[in-house]
Amino acid sequence: MLPHVNNASGDTIFAVASGAGRAAVTLLRLSGPDTARMVAALCGRLPAPRTASLRALRDASRAVLDRALVLWLPGPGSYTGEDSAELHLHGGPAVLAGVSDALVAQGARPAEAGEFTQRAFHNGRMDLVEAEAVADLVAAETAAQRSQALRQMDGALGDLYRGWARRLTDLVAWHEALIDFPDEDLPPTIEAAMLRDIQALCGECRAHLDDGRRGERLRDGLVFAVTGPPNVGKSTLVNALVGREVAIVSATPGTTRDVLEARIELGGVPVTFLDTAGLRETDDEVEAEGVRRATTRSAAADLVLAVQDASPGALEAPPTGGGRVVQVVTKIDLDRSTLSGSDALGVSARTGEGMAALHDRLAYHARSLTQASGPPALTRPRHRAALTEVVARLNAAATATLPELRGEDMRMALRGIGRITGSVGVEDVLDAVFRQFCIGK
Repeated sequence: MLPHVNNASGDTIFAVASGAGRAAVTLLRLSGPDTARMVAALCGRLPAPRTASLRALRDASRAVLDRALVLWLPGPGSYTGEDSAELHLHGGPAVLAGVSDALVAQGARPAEAGEFTQRAFHNGRMDLVEAEAVADLVAAETAAQRSQALRQMDGALGDLYRGWARRLTDLVAWHEALIDFPDEDLPPTIEAAMLRDIQALCGECRAHLDDGRRGERLRDGLVFAVTGPPNVGKSTLVNALVGREVAIVSATPGTTRDVLEARIELGGVPVTFLDTAGLRETDDEVEAEGVRRATTRSAAADLVLAVQDASPGALEAPPTGGGRVVQVVTKIDLDRSTLSGSDALGVSARTGEGMAALHDRLAYHARSLTQASGPPALTRPRHRAALTEVVARLNAAATATLPELRGEDMRMALRGIGRITGSVGVEDVLDAVFRQFCIGK
Protein backbone atom coordinates (compact mmCIF):
# COMPACT_ATOMS: atom_id res chain seq x y z
CA MET A 1 0.00 0.00 0.00
CA LEU A 2 0.98 3.64 -0.37
CA PRO A 3 2.49 5.48 2.61
CA HIS A 4 0.14 7.44 4.87
CA VAL A 5 -0.11 11.08 3.80
CA ASN A 6 -2.08 13.52 5.93
CA ASN A 7 -4.57 15.98 4.46
CA ALA A 8 -2.28 18.82 3.47
CA SER A 9 -5.03 21.46 3.37
CA GLY A 10 -6.25 20.74 6.90
CA ASP A 11 -9.84 21.18 5.72
CA THR A 12 -12.76 19.24 7.10
CA ILE A 13 -15.21 18.43 4.33
CA PHE A 14 -18.81 17.21 4.16
CA ALA A 15 -21.15 15.99 1.44
CA VAL A 16 -24.37 14.07 0.90
CA ALA A 17 -23.50 10.43 0.14
CA SER A 18 -27.05 9.25 -0.56
CA GLY A 19 -29.11 9.88 -3.68
CA ALA A 20 -30.41 13.27 -4.67
CA GLY A 21 -34.00 14.31 -4.04
CA ARG A 22 -36.52 13.84 -1.27
CA ALA A 23 -36.06 10.59 0.73
CA ALA A 24 -36.72 9.04 4.12
CA VAL A 25 -33.04 9.25 5.11
CA THR A 26 -30.18 11.43 3.88
CA LEU A 27 -26.62 10.32 4.61
CA LEU A 28 -24.19 13.16 5.27
CA ARG A 29 -20.47 12.30 5.45
CA LEU A 30 -17.70 14.29 7.14
CA SER A 31 -13.93 13.83 6.96
CA GLY A 32 -11.00 15.84 8.24
CA PRO A 33 -9.06 16.84 11.34
CA ASP A 34 -11.90 18.83 12.94
CA THR A 35 -14.55 16.14 12.56
CA ALA A 36 -14.53 15.16 16.24
CA ARG A 37 -14.95 18.77 17.39
CA MET A 38 -17.77 19.43 14.91
CA VAL A 39 -19.68 16.26 15.73
CA ALA A 40 -19.36 16.94 19.46
CA ALA A 41 -20.67 20.46 18.93
CA LEU A 42 -23.68 19.14 17.01
CA CYS A 43 -24.44 16.28 19.43
CA GLY A 44 -23.37 17.72 22.77
CA ARG A 45 -20.72 15.03 23.16
CA LEU A 46 -18.81 12.66 20.91
CA PRO A 47 -20.49 9.22 20.51
CA ALA A 48 -18.56 5.99 21.10
CA PRO A 49 -16.47 5.00 18.09
CA ARG A 50 -18.21 2.90 15.41
CA THR A 51 -21.46 2.69 17.35
CA ALA A 52 -24.69 4.10 15.92
CA SER A 53 -26.08 6.62 18.41
CA LEU A 54 -29.42 8.45 18.24
CA ARG A 55 -28.69 12.10 19.00
CA ALA A 56 -30.38 15.47 18.81
CA LEU A 57 -28.37 17.73 16.48
CA ARG A 58 -28.25 21.40 17.46
CA ASP A 59 -26.83 24.53 15.87
CA ALA A 60 -24.80 27.23 17.66
CA SER A 61 -27.97 28.75 19.16
CA ARG A 62 -28.86 25.28 20.55
CA ALA A 63 -31.92 25.02 18.30
CA VAL A 64 -32.71 21.40 17.42
CA LEU A 65 -32.06 20.66 13.74
CA ASP A 66 -32.92 16.95 13.70
CA ARG A 67 -32.84 13.72 15.67
CA ALA A 68 -30.37 11.56 13.74
CA LEU A 69 -28.23 8.45 13.91
CA VAL A 70 -24.59 9.46 14.30
CA LEU A 71 -21.52 7.31 13.57
CA TRP A 72 -18.11 8.54 14.75
CA LEU A 73 -15.28 6.86 12.75
CA PRO A 74 -11.85 7.84 14.05
CA GLY A 75 -8.90 7.55 11.65
CA PRO A 76 -6.89 5.89 10.34
CA GLY A 77 -9.46 3.07 10.28
CA SER A 78 -11.98 4.96 8.15
CA TYR A 79 -12.70 5.14 4.42
CA THR A 80 -10.51 8.21 3.95
CA GLY A 81 -7.95 7.32 6.63
CA GLU A 82 -8.91 10.52 8.46
CA ASP A 83 -11.27 11.17 11.34
CA SER A 84 -14.70 10.78 9.78
CA ALA A 85 -18.38 10.68 10.69
CA GLU A 86 -21.75 9.83 9.18
CA LEU A 87 -24.97 11.65 9.99
CA HIS A 88 -28.13 9.71 9.06
CA LEU A 89 -30.59 12.58 8.80
CA HIS A 90 -34.27 12.71 8.01
CA GLY A 91 -34.57 13.34 4.29
CA GLY A 92 -36.31 16.71 4.21
CA PRO A 93 -34.38 19.47 2.43
CA ALA A 94 -34.83 21.82 5.40
CA VAL A 95 -33.06 19.34 7.69
CA LEU A 96 -30.12 19.00 5.29
CA ALA A 97 -29.88 22.75 4.81
CA GLY A 98 -29.88 23.39 8.56
CA VAL A 99 -27.19 20.81 9.35
CA SER A 100 -25.07 21.96 6.40
CA ASP A 101 -25.26 25.57 7.57
CA ALA A 102 -24.25 24.51 11.09
CA LEU A 103 -21.20 22.67 9.71
CA VAL A 104 -20.15 25.62 7.56
CA ALA A 105 -20.47 27.88 10.60
CA GLN A 106 -18.01 25.59 12.39
CA GLY A 107 -15.48 25.84 9.54
CA ALA A 108 -16.30 22.83 7.36
CA ARG A 109 -16.68 23.17 3.60
CA PRO A 110 -18.61 21.18 0.97
CA ALA A 111 -16.50 18.45 -0.64
CA GLU A 112 -15.45 18.52 -4.27
CA ALA A 113 -16.32 15.64 -6.59
CA GLY A 114 -14.32 12.55 -5.63
CA GLU A 115 -12.58 14.27 -2.73
CA PHE A 116 -13.33 11.55 -0.17
CA THR A 117 -11.80 8.87 -2.38
CA GLN A 118 -8.91 11.13 -3.33
CA ARG A 119 -8.09 11.51 0.37
CA ALA A 120 -8.31 7.73 0.76
CA PHE A 121 -5.77 7.42 -2.04
CA HIS A 122 -3.41 10.00 -0.55
CA ASN A 123 -3.68 8.35 2.88
CA GLY A 124 -2.75 4.91 1.56
CA ARG A 125 -6.19 3.35 1.97
CA MET A 126 -6.23 2.31 -1.72
CA ASP A 127 -4.15 2.63 -4.85
CA LEU A 128 -5.23 4.58 -7.91
CA VAL A 129 -6.56 1.49 -9.73
CA GLU A 130 -8.78 0.64 -6.73
CA ALA A 131 -9.94 4.28 -6.52
CA GLU A 132 -11.02 4.16 -10.16
CA ALA A 133 -12.91 0.96 -9.41
CA VAL A 134 -14.93 2.83 -6.77
CA ALA A 135 -16.16 5.22 -9.48
CA ASP A 136 -16.91 2.27 -11.77
CA LEU A 137 -18.92 0.54 -9.04
CA VAL A 138 -21.00 3.65 -8.39
CA ALA A 139 -21.70 3.91 -12.14
CA ALA A 140 -22.35 0.18 -12.69
CA GLU A 141 -25.64 -0.50 -14.52
CA THR A 142 -25.44 -4.29 -14.80
CA ALA A 143 -24.33 -7.28 -12.73
CA ALA A 144 -21.35 -7.86 -15.02
CA GLN A 145 -20.14 -4.28 -14.58
CA ARG A 146 -20.60 -4.60 -10.83
CA SER A 147 -18.56 -7.82 -10.71
CA GLN A 148 -15.73 -6.30 -12.73
CA ALA A 149 -15.61 -3.19 -10.54
CA LEU A 150 -15.68 -5.22 -7.32
CA ARG A 151 -12.87 -7.47 -8.53
CA GLN A 152 -10.77 -4.42 -9.35
CA MET A 153 -11.70 -2.68 -6.09
CA ASP A 154 -10.62 -5.78 -4.16
CA GLY A 155 -7.14 -5.27 -5.61
CA ALA A 156 -6.98 -7.96 -8.32
CA LEU A 157 -5.78 -5.58 -11.04
CA GLY A 158 -3.49 -3.64 -8.72
CA ASP A 159 -1.95 -6.88 -7.44
CA LEU A 160 -1.13 -7.87 -11.02
CA TYR A 161 0.63 -4.56 -11.71
CA ARG A 162 2.45 -4.53 -8.38
CA GLY A 163 3.68 -8.07 -9.06
CA TRP A 164 5.13 -6.92 -12.36
CA ALA A 165 6.69 -3.91 -10.63
CA ARG A 166 8.39 -6.13 -8.02
CA ARG A 167 9.81 -8.41 -10.70
CA LEU A 168 11.06 -5.45 -12.70
CA THR A 169 12.57 -3.86 -9.60
CA ASP A 170 14.57 -7.05 -8.99
CA LEU A 171 15.74 -7.02 -12.61
CA VAL A 172 16.83 -3.40 -12.32
CA ALA A 173 18.81 -4.30 -9.18
CA TRP A 174 20.55 -7.18 -10.98
CA HIS A 175 21.34 -4.93 -13.91
CA GLU A 176 22.81 -2.24 -11.66
CA ALA A 177 25.03 -4.92 -10.11
CA LEU A 178 26.31 -5.91 -13.54
CA ILE A 179 27.17 -2.27 -14.26
CA ASP A 180 28.56 -1.28 -10.86
CA PHE A 181 30.61 -4.40 -10.18
CA PRO A 182 32.10 -5.45 -13.53
CA ASP A 183 35.15 -6.97 -11.86
CA GLU A 184 33.22 -9.27 -9.51
CA ASP A 185 33.21 -12.11 -12.06
CA LEU A 186 29.44 -12.52 -12.00
CA PRO A 187 28.48 -15.61 -14.00
CA PRO A 188 27.75 -14.73 -17.67
CA THR A 189 24.53 -16.68 -17.39
CA ILE A 190 23.11 -13.93 -15.14
CA GLU A 191 22.84 -11.44 -17.99
CA ALA A 192 21.29 -14.06 -20.28
CA ALA A 193 18.75 -14.97 -17.58
CA MET A 194 17.97 -11.29 -17.02
CA LEU A 195 17.26 -10.78 -20.71
CA ARG A 196 14.97 -13.82 -20.72
CA ASP A 197 13.08 -12.42 -17.74
CA ILE A 198 12.70 -9.04 -19.46
CA GLN A 199 11.29 -10.74 -22.55
CA ALA A 200 8.95 -12.89 -20.45
CA LEU A 201 7.63 -9.86 -18.58
CA CYS A 202 7.21 -8.00 -21.85
CA GLY A 203 5.22 -10.94 -23.22
CA GLU A 204 2.88 -10.93 -20.21
CA CYS A 205 2.26 -7.20 -20.57
CA ARG A 206 1.62 -7.59 -24.29
CA ALA A 207 -0.84 -10.43 -23.68
CA HIS A 208 -2.63 -8.27 -21.11
CA LEU A 209 -2.97 -5.52 -23.72
CA ASP A 210 -4.18 -7.95 -26.38
CA ASP A 211 -7.51 -8.65 -24.66
CA GLY A 212 -9.90 -7.34 -27.30
CA ARG A 213 -10.60 -4.36 -25.01
CA ARG A 214 -13.02 -6.55 -23.07
CA GLY A 215 -12.75 -4.67 -19.80
CA GLU A 216 -13.16 -1.28 -21.44
CA ARG A 217 -16.09 -2.54 -23.50
CA LEU A 218 -17.85 -3.83 -20.40
CA ARG A 219 -17.18 -0.64 -18.45
CA ASP A 220 -18.37 1.68 -21.25
CA GLY A 221 -20.97 -0.61 -22.83
CA LEU A 222 -21.18 -2.07 -26.33
CA VAL A 223 -22.52 -0.48 -29.50
CA PHE A 224 -24.62 -2.53 -31.94
CA ALA A 225 -25.48 -0.77 -35.22
CA VAL A 226 -28.62 -1.70 -37.15
CA THR A 227 -27.99 -1.07 -40.86
CA GLY A 228 -29.54 -1.86 -44.22
CA PRO A 229 -31.50 -0.36 -47.11
CA PRO A 230 -34.49 1.92 -46.54
CA ASN A 231 -37.85 0.45 -45.53
CA VAL A 232 -36.58 -3.00 -44.45
CA GLY A 233 -37.89 -2.52 -40.90
CA LYS A 234 -34.77 -1.32 -39.06
CA SER A 235 -36.65 1.15 -36.84
CA THR A 236 -39.40 -1.38 -36.10
CA LEU A 237 -36.73 -3.94 -35.18
CA VAL A 238 -34.95 -1.52 -32.84
CA ASN A 239 -38.23 -0.62 -31.14
CA ALA A 240 -38.97 -4.33 -30.64
CA LEU A 241 -35.49 -5.08 -29.28
CA VAL A 242 -35.51 -2.29 -26.70
CA GLY A 243 -39.18 -2.70 -25.79
CA ARG A 244 -40.25 0.89 -26.40
CA GLU A 245 -40.78 3.29 -29.27
CA VAL A 246 -37.52 5.16 -29.78
CA ALA A 247 -37.70 5.53 -33.55
CA ILE A 248 -40.44 6.80 -35.87
CA VAL A 249 -41.80 4.04 -38.10
CA SER A 250 -43.11 5.04 -41.52
CA ALA A 251 -43.60 3.48 -44.93
CA THR A 252 -41.92 6.51 -46.48
CA PRO A 253 -38.29 5.75 -47.45
CA GLY A 254 -35.68 7.88 -45.69
CA THR A 255 -37.68 8.56 -42.52
CA THR A 256 -34.62 7.97 -40.31
CA ARG A 257 -32.05 10.61 -41.21
CA ASP A 258 -29.88 10.77 -38.11
CA VAL A 259 -28.48 8.06 -35.87
CA LEU A 260 -30.90 7.27 -33.02
CA GLU A 261 -29.62 5.57 -29.87
CA ALA A 262 -31.32 3.29 -27.35
CA ARG A 263 -29.56 1.56 -24.45
CA ILE A 264 -30.60 -1.76 -22.85
CA GLU A 265 -29.01 -4.66 -20.99
CA LEU A 266 -28.13 -7.80 -22.94
CA GLY A 267 -26.54 -10.79 -21.22
CA GLY A 268 -25.56 -8.59 -18.27
CA VAL A 269 -23.83 -6.09 -20.56
CA PRO A 270 -25.09 -2.56 -21.39
CA VAL A 271 -25.66 -2.30 -25.15
CA THR A 272 -26.54 0.80 -27.16
CA PHE A 273 -28.46 0.09 -30.36
CA LEU A 274 -27.98 2.53 -33.24
CA ASP A 275 -30.92 2.94 -35.59
CA THR A 276 -29.29 4.30 -38.73
CA ALA A 277 -30.46 5.90 -41.97
CA GLY A 278 -31.24 3.57 -44.84
CA LEU A 279 -28.18 2.94 -47.00
CA ARG A 280 -28.78 4.12 -50.55
CA GLU A 281 -27.65 6.67 -53.12
CA THR A 282 -29.63 9.89 -52.77
CA ASP A 283 -29.60 13.47 -54.02
CA ASP A 284 -31.25 14.70 -50.83
CA GLU A 285 -28.52 16.55 -48.94
CA VAL A 286 -29.95 15.82 -45.49
CA GLU A 287 -30.54 12.14 -46.20
CA ALA A 288 -27.05 11.83 -47.72
CA GLU A 289 -25.58 13.19 -44.50
CA GLY A 290 -27.60 10.60 -42.57
CA VAL A 291 -26.19 7.83 -44.79
CA ARG A 292 -22.67 9.13 -44.19
CA ARG A 293 -23.21 9.14 -40.42
CA ALA A 294 -24.71 5.66 -40.57
CA THR A 295 -21.67 4.35 -42.43
CA THR A 296 -19.23 6.02 -40.03
CA ARG A 297 -20.96 4.87 -36.84
CA SER A 298 -21.46 1.34 -38.15
CA ALA A 299 -17.77 1.02 -38.98
CA ALA A 300 -16.91 1.80 -35.35
CA ALA A 301 -19.60 -0.43 -33.81
CA ASP A 302 -18.81 -3.60 -31.88
CA LEU A 303 -21.42 -5.52 -33.88
CA VAL A 304 -23.53 -4.81 -36.97
CA LEU A 305 -27.05 -6.12 -37.53
CA ALA A 306 -27.24 -6.27 -41.33
CA VAL A 307 -30.99 -6.05 -41.98
CA GLN A 308 -32.87 -7.00 -45.14
CA ASP A 309 -36.53 -7.72 -45.56
CA ALA A 310 -38.13 -10.89 -46.90
CA SER A 311 -38.65 -9.53 -50.40
CA PRO A 312 -38.27 -12.16 -53.14
CA GLY A 313 -34.74 -12.49 -54.47
CA ALA A 314 -31.32 -13.65 -53.35
CA LEU A 315 -30.09 -12.55 -49.96
CA GLU A 316 -27.27 -10.06 -50.27
CA ALA A 317 -23.88 -10.83 -48.75
CA PRO A 318 -23.37 -9.26 -45.33
CA PRO A 319 -21.00 -6.29 -45.04
CA THR A 320 -17.36 -7.08 -44.50
CA GLY A 321 -15.04 -5.50 -41.97
CA GLY A 322 -13.28 -6.07 -38.70
CA GLY A 323 -16.41 -6.21 -36.54
CA ARG A 324 -18.98 -8.94 -36.00
CA VAL A 325 -22.00 -9.13 -38.30
CA VAL A 326 -25.39 -10.74 -37.67
CA GLN A 327 -27.61 -11.06 -40.74
CA VAL A 328 -31.28 -10.46 -40.02
CA VAL A 329 -34.23 -10.92 -42.40
CA THR A 330 -37.35 -9.05 -41.31
CA LYS A 331 -41.04 -9.45 -42.22
CA ILE A 332 -40.83 -13.25 -42.52
CA ASP A 333 -44.54 -13.41 -41.74
CA LEU A 334 -45.00 -12.16 -45.33
CA ASP A 335 -42.45 -14.33 -47.16
CA ARG A 336 -40.04 -17.03 -45.97
CA SER A 337 -38.44 -17.87 -49.29
CA THR A 338 -35.52 -15.51 -48.76
CA LEU A 339 -34.32 -17.61 -45.81
CA SER A 340 -33.92 -20.77 -47.89
CA GLY A 341 -30.34 -22.01 -47.65
CA SER A 342 -29.23 -18.97 -45.58
CA ASP A 343 -27.72 -18.64 -42.12
CA ALA A 344 -29.57 -15.37 -41.56
CA LEU A 345 -31.99 -15.05 -38.65
CA GLY A 346 -35.57 -14.52 -39.72
CA VAL A 347 -37.80 -12.35 -37.57
CA SER A 348 -41.15 -10.67 -37.58
CA ALA A 349 -41.43 -7.70 -35.28
CA ARG A 350 -45.19 -7.66 -35.93
CA THR A 351 -45.86 -11.24 -34.75
CA GLY A 352 -42.77 -11.64 -32.52
CA GLU A 353 -41.59 -14.70 -34.44
CA GLY A 354 -37.81 -15.17 -34.21
CA MET A 355 -37.31 -12.24 -31.81
CA ALA A 356 -36.38 -14.48 -28.86
CA ALA A 357 -33.75 -16.27 -30.97
CA LEU A 358 -32.33 -12.93 -32.14
CA HIS A 359 -32.24 -11.64 -28.55
CA ASP A 360 -30.36 -14.77 -27.45
CA ARG A 361 -27.89 -14.45 -30.33
CA LEU A 362 -27.16 -10.82 -29.49
CA ALA A 363 -26.81 -11.60 -25.77
CA TYR A 364 -24.29 -14.32 -26.65
CA HIS A 365 -22.22 -11.84 -28.67
CA ALA A 366 -22.44 -9.26 -25.87
CA ARG A 367 -21.07 -11.76 -23.36
CA SER A 368 -18.33 -13.06 -25.66
CA LEU A 369 -17.16 -9.52 -26.44
CA THR A 370 -16.75 -8.64 -22.75
CA GLN A 371 -16.09 -11.79 -20.74
CA ALA A 372 -12.48 -12.43 -19.85
CA SER A 373 -10.80 -15.42 -18.26
CA GLY A 374 -7.57 -15.37 -16.31
CA PRO A 375 -6.11 -12.09 -15.02
CA PRO A 376 -8.44 -9.11 -14.57
CA ALA A 377 -8.97 -7.06 -17.73
CA LEU A 378 -7.84 -3.55 -18.47
CA THR A 379 -10.68 -1.13 -17.81
CA ARG A 380 -9.44 2.33 -18.83
CA PRO A 381 -7.55 3.96 -21.71
CA ARG A 382 -5.14 5.43 -19.12
CA HIS A 383 -4.02 1.93 -18.16
CA ARG A 384 -3.69 0.90 -21.81
CA ALA A 385 -1.57 3.93 -22.72
CA ALA A 386 0.80 3.37 -19.79
CA LEU A 387 1.18 -0.36 -20.50
CA THR A 388 1.80 0.31 -24.19
CA GLU A 389 4.73 2.47 -23.13
CA VAL A 390 5.90 -0.25 -20.72
CA VAL A 391 5.95 -2.82 -23.54
CA ALA A 392 7.90 -0.44 -25.79
CA ARG A 393 10.47 0.22 -23.06
CA LEU A 394 10.89 -3.46 -22.25
CA ASN A 395 11.34 -4.25 -25.94
CA ALA A 396 13.99 -1.55 -26.14
CA ALA A 397 15.70 -2.91 -23.02
CA ALA A 398 15.80 -6.43 -24.44
CA THR A 399 17.55 -5.23 -27.61
CA ALA A 400 19.74 -2.44 -26.17
CA THR A 401 23.43 -2.65 -27.10
CA LEU A 402 24.70 -0.55 -24.19
CA PRO A 403 24.06 -1.50 -20.54
CA GLU A 404 23.37 2.12 -19.62
CA LEU A 405 20.62 2.39 -22.23
CA ARG A 406 19.11 -0.91 -21.12
CA GLY A 407 19.02 0.30 -17.53
CA GLU A 408 17.29 3.55 -18.48
CA ASP A 409 14.63 1.69 -20.47
CA MET A 410 13.99 -0.66 -17.54
CA ARG A 411 13.62 2.24 -15.13
CA MET A 412 11.21 4.01 -17.49
CA ALA A 413 9.16 0.81 -17.78
CA LEU A 414 9.02 0.62 -14.00
CA ARG A 415 7.79 4.21 -13.84
CA GLY A 416 5.12 3.38 -16.40
CA ILE A 417 3.72 0.63 -14.18
CA GLY A 418 3.92 2.94 -11.18
CA ARG A 419 1.83 5.58 -12.94
CA ILE A 420 -1.04 3.09 -13.25
CA THR A 421 -1.19 2.26 -9.54
CA GLY A 422 -0.34 5.80 -8.47
CA SER A 423 2.97 5.03 -6.77
CA VAL A 424 4.93 7.48 -8.95
CA GLY A 425 4.30 10.42 -11.23
CA VAL A 426 0.53 10.70 -10.76
CA GLU A 427 0.16 14.42 -10.11
CA ASP A 428 -0.77 15.11 -13.72
CA VAL A 429 -3.56 12.50 -13.79
CA LEU A 430 -5.16 12.87 -10.35
CA ASP A 431 -7.50 15.70 -11.30
CA ALA A 432 -8.60 13.87 -14.45
CA VAL A 433 -9.33 10.70 -12.48
CA PHE A 434 -11.21 12.15 -9.51
CA ARG A 435 -13.27 14.77 -11.35
CA GLN A 436 -15.26 11.86 -12.81
CA PHE A 437 -16.56 10.96 -9.32
CA CYS A 438 -19.87 12.04 -7.87
CA ILE A 439 -20.04 14.45 -4.94
CA GLY A 440 -19.85 12.59 -1.63
CA LYS A 441 -17.55 9.83 -2.90
